Amino acid sequence: MTDDRLRVVLAEDSAVLRDGLTELLTVRGLAVAAAVATGEELLAAVAEHRPQVAVVDVRMPPTHTDEGVRAALRIRRSWPEVGVLVFSQHLETGWVTRLLADGAAGLGYLLKERVARTSEFVDALHRVAAGGTALDPEVVTHLMRARRRSAVDELTPREREVLALMAEGRSNRAIAERLSVTERAVEKHVAAVFTKFDLHASPADNRRVLAVLAYLAESAS
Repeated sequence: MTDDRLRVVLAEDSAVLRDGLTELLTVRGLAVAAAVATGEELLAAVAEHRPQVAVVDVRMPPTHTDEGVRAALRIRRSWPEVGVLVFSQHLETGWVTRLLADGAAGLGYLLKERVARTSEFVDALHRVAAGGTALDPEVVTHLMRARRRSAVDELTPREREVLALMAEGRSNRAIAERLSVTERAVEKHVAAVFTKFDLHASPADNRRVLAVLAYLAESAS
């Protein structure tokens, strides 16, 4: 019988959190192919199991500095079909920029303390596995601040709010509900963001993702 569950590999050095995530995801109907404690073990697990998505912490053994995110970069380059969701208490702007340098498809970055509901985490996993993106609004805000000059500076406060919600993968209708405005008003704000980022309609590109990432192009080059 074919197993249609979403296949996940977990990399988390805390045994308690690793076991907890494994149980949580299993209960939610996902298949945890492997749960490991180091970046090297993560790479080996991805090579063996070829999951649809890998969950990675930033700081892992042996030095607890950047082993996890370095492994995430290796996965992005060696197995581009595998989605990567960075799940960490640490926000490393420079590493986020490097992870996004080759595009946002199949990439997420969530901060542990800001995930309020299990459903949000599971939804983000499914979105990343499907080739989408899931960026915590706090991550987007820090990336915006890291740039001295960019098209982001031209956005109005409301357009910035819309952009942050777009980064969460929300539809225009969901954004309208969150901001208590009409869907038509959101469409106008989204169109304004596209214009200010000079993003034109193309069947090959997702302008919603590109709008979030356009300001990274200069620093990543």
